[in-house]
Amino acid sequence: MLSVKVNDGLNVQANRELYSSYLYLSMSYYFESIKMLGFAHWMRLQAGEELVHTMKMLDFIAANGGRAKMLPVEAPQFTWASPLDAFKHVWEHERVVTGLIHALVKVAEMEKDDPTIQFLQWYVKEQVEEEESSDRVLKKVKAAGEDKVALQAADRMLGERQFRFPRGFEIFPYASQR
Repeated sequence: MLSVKVNDGLNVQANRELYSSYLYLSMSYYFESIKMLGFAHWMRLQAGEELVHTMKMLDFIAANGGRAKMLPVEAPQFTWASPLDAFKHVWEHERVVTGLIHALVKVAEMEKDDPTIQFLQWYVKEQVEEEESSDRVLKKVKAAGEDKVALQAADRMLGERQFRFPRGFEIFPYASQR
């Protein structure tokens, strides 16, 4: 059974993960509007990945005797000055999320909740990957600068990203129970 502090903290973090999905979907449509379809594709997949993070956390709450709650999601920004500005936002956002995850681990430690601490280690590792990935993309976009050919090359490269829902992850977990 989750303590109130851990349950509340996990729900807030799930909300932040959902906000991340919402933000990246907003960025996807921004990039679509400026005809950077590879960047739009990358962001759309990033939004899907963040949605998986949200549901994974909410499923953990429910499976451990807690109460998963859908909290209000704030509206994300929907325009940026440039592709570089958008990717800077991604990198900065991922660093904020990393801090939130580490703070949540501390709450679980204070509550002596070993299962939650263990569960959150997946998010800690995932955030390392998220920061590295966003940093790599940011560096590519920075290197392209105002060079339209280089920016189009980066756009094409990001358009090659692939994502699949993780094995065993069910979007509709109750479908098999009918």
